[in-house]
Amino acid sequence: MSAPSLVQAVAKRGWLNKMLKPVSNWYINAAGYRQMGLRADDLISEENETVLAALQRLSPKESYDRIYRIRRATQLSLTHKLLPKNEWTTQEEDVPYLRPLIDQIEAELAEKDALDTLAVVKN
Repeated sequence: MSAPSLVQAVAKRGWLNKMLKPVSNWYINAAGYRQMGLRADDLISEENETVLAALQRLSPKESYDRIYRIRRATQLSLTHKLLPKNEWTTQEEDVPYLRPLIDQIEAELAEKDALDTLAVVKN
């Protein structure tokens, strides 16, 4: 199951968005995953059946790119280094590629569960 999100509530209120945007940018930079060339979806744990199914639905190129980014970040972590600033992941590159697939699979599972528990009433 996905964690609850307040994104829509913040996006509807312009003043709240303006107030939280600097905090959001600070937090993303403090997390440090962009300095290692990772995207936010690379940080999603693979210990869930839904995530494993989403990973299988990735295109071969996207799957290769994900593995490359994770291996490069692991090597950087082991050597206690960061990428040069020109190789950091930018905000424009950090787009969700796995989250839409996870949401789609969760919707499919919810629909399957609803159909499996459907009660048929005879007239």
